[in-house]
Amino acid sequence: MTRLAALDRIEAAARAERADLARDWSAELRQFGAAVESGWARAAAAYGRALLSADAHASEQFEQAIQQAGTAARRFDRARIHLGYGEYLRRARRRVDARAHLRTALDVFEDLGAARWATRAAQELRASGETARRRDVTTATQLTAQERQAATLVRQGLSNRDAAAQLFLSPRTVDFHLRNVFSKLGLSSRAELAALQLG
Repeated sequence: MTRLAALDRIEAAARAERADLARDWSAELRQFGAAVESGWARAAAAYGRALLSADAHASEQFEQAIQQAGTAARRFDRARIHLGYGEYLRRARRRVDARAHLRTALDVFEDLGAARWATRAAQELRASGETARRRDVTTATQLTAQERQAATLVRQGLSNRDAAAQLFLSPRTVDFHLRNVFSKLGLSSRAELAALQLG
């Protein structure tokens, strides 16, 4: 379960100056990724190492994280890594290099309807000297009415069974709709769903 929040945990530890925790969690993910051949776990481990690296090695670790994330299906996590790299590059006064990563992150967050993350990426992009364009995300991802209803109820903290009762559907049907939502939006957890702005 903790692996689903790996990027959050590592980033929080690094920002709280708990390098020991971030290092341990990154090492654990690296071992897990190697054992099960998980590109996503290897990407998260490399991201953790990048956050902890001395400036000379940070870019190399970020590039490795992006390369590993490219083999995984988690669009949201890939965008998080691009955002982190863009933030690092901007703070290292490499603004032009930062823009490509920040733009990539912003586009994915907008596609997924992750409004808070899109705002963060847009702010970083503006700080790099580029104006972020506004996109209409209402049609970026086409959810059916029932998929949207099921996702909205689950985002509010309802179980599949409770959401099914409110929608007068079977729990199995709600589960089917949620699988479609997760697939269309590139999500892997309820926490990621809760972070999205479905409109």
